[in-house]
Amino acid sequence: MTATALVNKPAGELTPREIVAALDRYIVGQADAKRAVAVAMRNRYRRERLPAHVRKEVVPKNILMIGPTGVGKTEIARRLATLAGAPFIKVEATKYTEVGYVGRDVESMVRDLAEAAVRMVSDERRADVREAADAAAVERIVDILHPETRPPQPQPQANPFAASLGSIFGNAFQQQNAAAPQQPPPSRTLPEEEATRVRAAARDEVVRGFYDVRQIEIDVEEPAQLPIGMLGGGGDVPGSGGAGDVGEMLGGLLPKKRVRKKVTVADARRIFAEQEAEKLIDMDAVKREALRRAGEHGIVFIDEIDKVAGREGSRGPDVSREGVQRDILPIVEGSTVQTKHGPLSTDHVLFIAAGAFHVSKPSDLIPELQGRFPVRVELDSLTARDFETILTQPENALIGQYKALLGADGVDLDVTPDAIGEIARIATRVNEETENIGARRLHTVLERVLDEVAYRAPEDGGKVVVDAAYVRDRLESIAGNADLSSYIL
Repeated sequence: MTATALVNKPAGELTPREIVAALDRYIVGQADAKRAVAVAMRNRYRRERLPAHVRKEVVPKNILMIGPTGVGKTEIARRLATLAGAPFIKVEATKYTEVGYVGRDVESMVRDLAEAAVRMVSDERRADVREAADAAAVERIVDILHPETRPPQPQPQANPFAASLGSIFGNAFQQQNAAAPQQPPPSRTLPEEEATRVRAAARDEVVRGFYDVRQIEIDVEEPAQLPIGMLGGGGDVPGSGGAGDVGEMLGGLLPKKRVRKKVTVADARRIFAEQEAEKLIDMDAVKREALRRAGEHGIVFIDEIDKVAGREGSRGPDVSREGVQRDILPIVEGSTVQTKHGPLSTDHVLFIAAGAFHVSKPSDLIPELQGRFPVRVELDSLTARDFETILTQPENALIGQYKALLGADGVDLDVTPDAIGEIARIATRVNEETENIGARRLHTVLERVLDEVAYRAPEDGGKVVVDAAYVRDRLESIAGNADLSSYIL
């Protein structure tokens, strides 16, 4: 199957073999890890075809990836989520601490997943209403350009909560509420037929971009700010129960603050389109769909899990690493976390944990957490041949990126095959002699090789050929010196 066909095929119809083929377009090697995530993704759609009483009992088989940095662990999970159209977040296990210490509560990863899902569904809904929102935005601009053609507008209704909240929050709220008095819109002064003709002509000119650079004044709505900032302790504080969202909930009851700004017609069209899209979207339906999608299809990638591996009694100043594991355990096992959009169950969320495990080993995790990651895959270190492939073959190949960047300045960059081999050889050697950072080493090596070309590109332009001799001339003195390599490459 061609790459285009794979992109257009619904995620639920992709077989594990096709999922691996799609991942091969971006990630070099690591066949075992690709197979594991492909089976996990396919199992989700197999589960959806089961009877309801069986479906409830089938839980995802979480995955533990073991391998050095820079070999593709995060990229595999991210590309899988994109392929599946699933909410995805990446978190670092090291930023969480045991309850009672200063640090992020582990439940915040579930709240972050809910936020990612809401953003994803909101973007989809905005795309659905984009044409209607843009048409409404154009009408509002025509109203400003030709107020004499504006149809009669109803008077805005007063907010019934304004008086009550003003009595609660005092003078600061009342002053804010009175800062922008509502001006009645002008009425139509032209005959209806003439107004229709003028509006049609102006509408076409706005769509064509004729007025794009013209400055106009518009009223922009801004959320009202509460005079006090002590409602709740913040969503990430353990035990706060999302109290930090109280201010946001009350903010929805306050009248919007209207600020008059002078912007170009192009900017006004964008601002109005966003406002009109908000009116056309049912946010309650968005939140319901987002919570459903996060609970059924969400993917949480927990990186650096090896940094919290360790049993009680281990020496060192670290805040109870076993305590962090025990806090993560109920989230991975399946629990319901209260988010500001509603409760989110993690029973069917796929968790992918990853770590290098240079110092510790997977068996250093507490047994209960080990049991929640039944699928374990080991990722291989990258070789010089892998580096050559990474530089040239994936759709996001580094050489292609540099050619496109320098092409913007009129430079035709030609990197010869022997230069690619030399770059891969030097990157592999530096990884072996210093710290092995995997494919990320290619970024530092390429930046060093093409530094002079990128600096002179705007003035010189033309064709630039980079061969093996040029690469050696730029790098050999550094790569051959272990001390310099540690700092520069």
